[in-house]
Amino acid sequence: MNTKNYRFPIAYGILIFLVLILLACNISIGSILVPFQDVLHIVTGGSAEPVYQDIVLQIRFPRAVAAMILGGALALSGYLLQTFFHNPIAGPFVLGISSGAKLTVALLMVFCLAHTLPISSFLMIAAAFAGAMLSMGFILILSTVLHQMSMLIVGGVMIGYICTAITEFLVTFADDSNIVNLHNWSQGSFSGINWENVGVMSIVVLSTSVVIFCMAKPISAYLLGESYARNMGIPIKAFRVMLVVLSSILSACVTAFAGPVSFVGIAVPHLVKNLFGSAKPILMIPACFLGGGAFCLFCDLIARTAFAPTELSISTVTAILGAPIVIYVMIRRRKGADGQ
Repeated sequence: MNTKNYRFPIAYGILIFLVLILLACNISIGSILVPFQDVLHIVTGGSAEPVYQDIVLQIRFPRAVAAMILGGALALSGYLLQTFFHNPIAGPFVLGISSGAKLTVALLMVFCLAHTLPISSFLMIAAAFAGAMLSMGFILILSTVLHQMSMLIVGGVMIGYICTAITEFLVTFADDSNIVNLHNWSQGSFSGINWENVGVMSIVVLSTSVVIFCMAKPISAYLLGESYARNMGIPIKAFRVMLVVLSSILSACVTAFAGPVSFVGIAVPHLVKNLFGSAKPILMIPACFLGGGAFCLFCDLIARTAFAPTELSISTVTAILGAPIVIYVMIRRRKGADGQ
């Protein structure tokens, strides 16, 4: 049997194992250590000490599930953007899409809190989606003027800085104590997520992921070139719009619940491609989701425990781990270009 026939199941097995073990670690490990056997009893509906039950069911378990789902969404969003722009360092954070979503969510929160209006999860996602699409619109306009991908990336970074600056202005000069708490969210965090939030993000992310998986064949054709995809009967304009919309939905969902999370969308697709030794979309789409979930679970565990009881922002940890990967990709790409 071909070695690749073994490699793919083994790679999926590694990713699933990492997700499960990191999920268990995130639920068990913290300022209060909950024994694994107690975690197992609680999760399966058994009884344990009331304090342990509250910690596991109300705080750590929903947070861990959210980190897994939102991490998968970020990795998939990055994969779609890399496909759309044919660039290995394209991602929702680098292109300013996450920052645009952060700005509109912050505006919504400030307005609703100032007028004591309720904020639903779907409303937050809708606001984040509007901001993500606005930023993406600017990127697409820039792409018609700046034909060099490096300059387009710089333009995306500048858009991100502008959106971040406006968001920080709103947070800094807010008077209401509830609005001031936006600062933690604006830095990126999975804390405070409840089961209602998990339910909403599960519906949005998983349904979007299914649509993306069903597009695996057109994505595969698109990766071989627009001319080839057009000859295969794929409507290029409609297909590109779908890539933008689906990527923005995933990025918006992450930003609405966790704030901006950096480098996951860039780093994870490359890690997964190296693990599988393949770039086939039908393999990469579920693998990116699993890889993103494992990556964010690991980063959240570090964020909670490295300097406990002080908690780091999730973007701080993802940047420390993800940035070196991006640098490596850029160096390798440069060497490859020089060698041609």
